[in-house]
Amino acid sequence: MPEGHTLHRLARQHQRRFGRAPVIVSSPQGRFADGAAAVSGRVLQKATAWGKHLFHHYDGGRAVHVHLGLYGTFTDFEHLAPVPVGQVRMRMLGTEYGTDLRGPTVCEVIETAQIADVVAKLGPDPLHNDADPSSSWRRISKSSRPIGALLMDQGVIAGVGNVYRSELLYRHRIDPLRPGASITAAEFDAMWTDLVALMKVGVRRGKIVVVRPEHDHGAPSYRTGRPRTYVYRRAGEPCRVCDATIHTTLLEGRNLFWCPCCQG
Repeated sequence: MPEGHTLHRLARQHQRRFGRAPVIVSSPQGRFADGAAAVSGRVLQKATAWGKHLFHHYDGGRAVHVHLGLYGTFTDFEHLAPVPVGQVRMRMLGTEYGTDLRGPTVCEVIETAQIADVVAKLGPDPLHNDADPSSSWRRISKSSRPIGALLMDQGVIAGVGNVYRSELLYRHRIDPLRPGASITAAEFDAMWTDLVALMKVGVRRGKIVVVRPEHDHGAPSYRTGRPRTYVYRRAGEPCRVCDATIHTTLLEGRNLFWCPCCQG
């Protein structure tokens, strides 16, 4: 599932390519036909993101709300639009660029005022300059749930996925199974500051970069084109720092990775 930095990059790209001009919106698949008709031909005023949610704000007071989920992707093209291939839920056509959306969990038209309702269910987004982490800290400091689960809870912090979760805890040498209530304010502050910096790098470079330069060697990434990581998708392999075997387990339905030595 794409993490928060991906949605912020998409918002910026869609703003550059389609913003402040009329956009032709359609649904070749047909499942979004009514929603597409409601905004097609209107001016895309801006594109924004909060956590893993993308919003296209159109004039007339309506917005397209997209959550990519596990399988959603945007595929871009220039100039002449190709014949739609596969299940294209939404196609956007501007003057120079177009993009096709396939496989999202959510693709719906809502009133612009309803965006606040979506955001109200989410925690602060580290990529918003005015983000206030105090609500995240309050929930973590009072919770008996493992910190590894709390970091993935979008109601606690918006935009954190499995890679950032696993890697952030490793970078701060925190056992992911520790209860939230055992995390100190100093530990939380350090993690939040680091998370903001890491996600900003992700927006700027278009990829997750979590391994410090002094450790950026040895075993390659878990898959071609993916980031080199400390623990994520490295179960059974030696830790890049201490050589202990990386462990994995299921935590609230998601794979968790950690070093029992560095994070013990």
